[in-house]
Amino acid sequence: MDTFNPAHIRNFSVIAHIDHGKSTLSDRLIQATDVVSARDFRDQILDTMDLERERGITIKSQAVTLPVVDKAGQQYILNLIDTPGHVDFTYEVTRALSCCEGVVLVVDATQGVQAQTMANLYMALDLDLFVIPVINKIDLISADVEGTMLQIDEDLGLSTEDILSVSAKTGQNIDQLLAAIIERIPAPKGQPDQPLSALIFDSLYDAYRGVIIFCRVFEGTVQAGDEIRLWSTNAVHLVEEVGIFSLNRKAVPVLHAGEVGYIIAGIKKIEDARVGDTITQNSRPCLKALPGFREIKPVVFSSIYPTVQEDYGDLEAAVEKLNLNDAAFTFDKDSSIALGHGFRCGFLGLLHLEIVQERLEREFNLSLFLTSPSVRYHFIMQDGSEQFIDNPALYPDPTEIKQVFEPYIKASIMTPQTYIGPLMLLFKERRGTNSQMNFISSGRVELTCEMPLAEVLYDFYDRLKTVSQGYASYDYELIDYRPSQVVKVDILVNGEKVDALSQILHKDNAVARARQICKRLRDEIPRQQFKIPIQGAIGGQIIARETINPYRKDVLAKCYGGDITRKKKLLEKQKKGKKKMKVVGSVEIPQSAFLAVLKSEPEE
Repeated sequence: MDTFNPAHIRNFSVIAHIDHGKSTLSDRLIQATDVVSARDFRDQILDTMDLERERGITIKSQAVTLPVVDKAGQQYILNLIDTPGHVDFTYEVTRALSCCEGVVLVVDATQGVQAQTMANLYMALDLDLFVIPVINKIDLISADVEGTMLQIDEDLGLSTEDILSVSAKTGQNIDQLLAAIIERIPAPKGQPDQPLSALIFDSLYDAYRGVIIFCRVFEGTVQAGDEIRLWSTNAVHLVEEVGIFSLNRKAVPVLHAGEVGYIIAGIKKIEDARVGDTITQNSRPCLKALPGFREIKPVVFSSIYPTVQEDYGDLEAAVEKLNLNDAAFTFDKDSSIALGHGFRCGFLGLLHLEIVQERLEREFNLSLFLTSPSVRYHFIMQDGSEQFIDNPALYPDPTEIKQVFEPYIKASIMTPQTYIGPLMLLFKERRGTNSQMNFISSGRVELTCEMPLAEVLYDFYDRLKTVSQGYASYDYELIDYRPSQVVKVDILVNGEKVDALSQILHKDNAVARARQICKRLRDEIPRQQFKIPIQGAIGGQIIARETINPYRKDVLAKCYGGDITRKKKLLEKQKKGKKKMKVVGSVEIPQSAFLAVLKSEPEE
């Protein structure tokens, strides 16, 4: 059948910087191929979560098969593999691109080439993919099509003759784009008679069917009844169903080499079907795994607690269910004297953390508290042993530490030339090193800098947008671990350590950060009948202090006339009472105080 002729199949992806119109362009491609009826269509149709549509970002990648008939009447099958747009999900993007022969690179006509545009292009070129550059939003009054073409030519090195101008909003020139995909992107290679070799680019957990594997078949065929083996775990499973994506899953008898589809094989856990893993036949395996597989490791950590401890059981059920659909999200049980029982969770980045928090609150109707995010530090101890620690509660005895390493990133920022000075100061403030400038076109600069990951956890993105008046765009990649000098800062309220507020900080930032936390707590904790000291400490050394003054009853109000000793006697009696009250009294820290500490910004 023509449908299964590899020469009539095109596998491609749409990549772009955030908010350049990638999801809208995917919508127009789907509409143009009549995959969905006008009645069932909705905007951002590939974004299945309400959260994705609200934020305008793609969190969970999707795939869809588009049937297209060219001018000669020949039918083609276009497999669009959608990708997440944020830097946190770079690994998933690379695996999705590995399943394609070409990409559509979208550039906003009003914003031009930005940081992730270049990062995505380099990713595609590294995988030797054919690139179709597309200028989007040409219908807007502020669109600068000629200027954007010049940027694509100078910044990206792509020929202006290959550039297509479209409007994803109005559908203008979408037919030309479909024709270009058929003409320019090469057909997949692969032989159906070879041993099965397929790449997992995503997976989904279904409560009734188990794990549904999204894959691209490179060699061989797979059908119901086959025994498949997953390369990384050597686990063997019996295939129950195979099919293609037509917005909804559509079962087919067999998946051939070159096709993109899904496999259901009764797999119980999502972590057993890891992104980037290779699928082969158990009886006739391929000689080697497809390249590029690695385990996804979290880089940002935070503890999650329910605001009411009675909700702990609901939170436990919620994180277990969420983990079924998100293998990159990790969790372990945790407890805090101040906040009770919760979970220590690992995330791919700050956006991933926000997404998980919102999903837990929305989908499971929970009210949550998250501790300050931290990174994983590498400790080498005096006895030669090594520890990886992300939780301040597990910080080792300082006398036993020989050396500490912290993760570094390479930040890439695209900015107009005007803002170089403020951005270089921002880099310096965040312990940036090896800053470099690359003048890519008239008035536009690419700044690169290596800095600790911990320095971008709090408000780096907000500061970046502030100092550049919103014009700079930002992308980063993890590079390595480097020697550092870190300390554990404890917060004491009325002499008692509040473990939920402890943080691991670089020693140069410790004092300023401790002062900020103490000031925020002073403003948020209610006054008591006794004086409350709030202190920041490194070990036994106090580095910051604020005091909440007590309410004071006027015990002299009824004492009029007479000797001064009568007044002194009453004041001494009050003083003793306050002292006793301070010893036996406990300070309850409100939820707003913990939230205020999280939102606090470093001093200017």
